[in-house]
Amino acid sequence: MSLPLIVLVILALAAAGFVLGRGRAMASAGGDIRLLHSLPGYYGWNVALAAMIPAFLALVLWLAIQPVVINGQVSSMISQGSIDASSLDLVMSDVRRVAEGLDTAVAAGALTAEEAGSLRTEFTDVRERLGQVGVALGSDVTSETLHAAQRYRELSGLGDLGRAIVVLGLAVLGAAWAWQRSNKDFRARNSVERVVRWILIAAASIAVLTTVGIALSLIFNTVEFFRLYPAADFFFGLTWSPSFGGGSELGIIPLIWATLYISLIALAVSVPVGLFAAVYLSEYATPAVRAVAKPLLEVLAGIPTIVYGLFALLTVGPLLVDVFGNGGLLGVDWMAGGTAVMTAGLVMGIMLIPFVSSLSDDIINAVPQAMRDGSLGLGATHSETVKQVILPAALPGIVGAILLAASRAIGETMIVVLGAGAAAKLSLNPFEAMTTVTAKIVSQLTGDADFASPEALVAFSLGMTLFVITLGLNIFALYIVRKYREQYE
Repeated sequence: MSLPLIVLVILALAAAGFVLGRGRAMASAGGDIRLLHSLPGYYGWNVALAAMIPAFLALVLWLAIQPVVINGQVSSMISQGSIDASSLDLVMSDVRRVAEGLDTAVAAGALTAEEAGSLRTEFTDVRERLGQVGVALGSDVTSETLHAAQRYRELSGLGDLGRAIVVLGLAVLGAAWAWQRSNKDFRARNSVERVVRWILIAAASIAVLTTVGIALSLIFNTVEFFRLYPAADFFFGLTWSPSFGGGSELGIIPLIWATLYISLIALAVSVPVGLFAAVYLSEYATPAVRAVAKPLLEVLAGIPTIVYGLFALLTVGPLLVDVFGNGGLLGVDWMAGGTAVMTAGLVMGIMLIPFVSSLSDDIINAVPQAMRDGSLGLGATHSETVKQVILPAALPGIVGAILLAASRAIGETMIVVLGAGAAAKLSLNPFEAMTTVTAKIVSQLTGDADFASPEALVAFSLGMTLFVITLGLNIFALYIVRKYREQYE
């Protein structure tokens, strides 16, 4: 039974359990809802959850464990005397591809299940046979690979059958157990709310554990990097010159400088525009204008960053060269090429406008109306009220929005890869090409990186540094916003 079909059957059993559980509870009360401890829907949800939760947990565990067990069984069939771990992975990849090809051929009717299990390379060109049903293989199939693929199919079939039996059996047993408990005195509401609380705890734990996992994966590789390269040279070095042949200089200062420089230009663009847009939308715009302008402004937040990067590379960069380079409109020659700090900073600033405007707009709207009315009642004009009452009251929240936008700018990758250039340097000229921490993380891990070398491991140290910086900014921003909200809510 296929995975989608199993999921649909579980949901159907849960739906049936909902109806049956609700009906049994009502029947035990003689149809009088007043005699029930909980509302009828709680009895139905108790049965539905009892059917779904054990089944889905078993399904997830089965999907995680089955491939590991099958790979272990099949890999033992591969002669490993002359291959290493990476070569074994390639062979197993071929085995899985041939097994999937046999399944495709059986599904297409080109082979019967018996033929797929009895094929031999001595009598059949397996590559050509699978190619006839649209399965392309990069090389001829050896006898060993074919036998392993057939064994892989056999074990996968048994595993899928066992998965369907166990998972659906748990769904039926869970529904039956909960249905049997459904009577007018059963505290169904307490049971359902307890289960929902644990589901919410699990969801929150996944988010927290994901963050912990990211941090740990960076920490271990960062520690390994500092075993190979001096930490003082990394944090205080002024030269970034990696060389996979040896003799690398991996100072982070030029990368940090370019990252902060581009972020500063981005904030210089996004903060005034976003803040002024927020003030207009919250204090001056009519409801009709706000209903149209706010969604249009927030569309900028939904544009993929790769599109912004192409916009920087193809439009903003050449436009700046026409103005500031090659004796352009201003008659100056400050900019030699389209990739520069200014290019990336301007485009990133455009990207950050909705972050600043949306958060600032919500914060300004949260200022109590009584403060506006009091200012206007004392004779202040609308503009004076905005300047002297509303903005000062909303300032902590606005600062938090700006810090969140700053952390977003520091972590941006695609815009700086395409718009800022690849040169690691310390310079005050915003029309020069520079590179950032995120761009170098990409470049150091691109290609055949040897993770035993400091030139590859440095990417994890760069990521850890960036993680600490952005995490600190986010924590500080959330602290400020929370303090503001506690003050006015």
